[in-house]
Amino acid sequence: MIVFDLKCGGGHVFEAWFGSSADYERQRDAALIACPLCGDSAIDKAVMAPNVAAKGNRRATAAPAPDGGADPKAVIAAIAQLQAKMLEGSQWVGGAFANKARAMHLGEEPHAPIHGQASAEEARALIDEGVTVAPLPLPVVPPEQRN
Repeated sequence: MIVFDLKCGGGHVFEAWFGSSADYERQRDAALIACPLCGDSAIDKAVMAPNVAAKGNRRATAAPAPDGGADPKAVIAAIAQLQAKMLEGSQWVGGAFANKARAMHLGEEPHAPIHGQASAEEARALIDEGVTVAPLPLPVVPPEQRN
């Protein structure tokens, strides 16, 4: 897995994980990556600072937020609102996610928007098979566990 800082056309910078650089390029070219803040699918890699460890006798200091310090609660609320909008019309399939996604990919079931649960190994296997999947930024409460 590889992590990239990505930037949308609206200037929002966010982090995303991919199986490889080729996976990132394939998903970007197919417009499968969207900004979690505004939904823009015009995505490019953002400039990334190397993660260099501090010298043993020095402490690392946190850099200020590039936007002047956005309220973290507001950012999470915006992400939650966008995720809820993305999941409208999507069917919860729970632990059957990997099997359903694979069946749709192979043409054994009609394509439909679904979301559910998959282990890291199942997700990697799907990606290796060319099935387009993406993790949700926030956890989803299964319908049977809601009040």
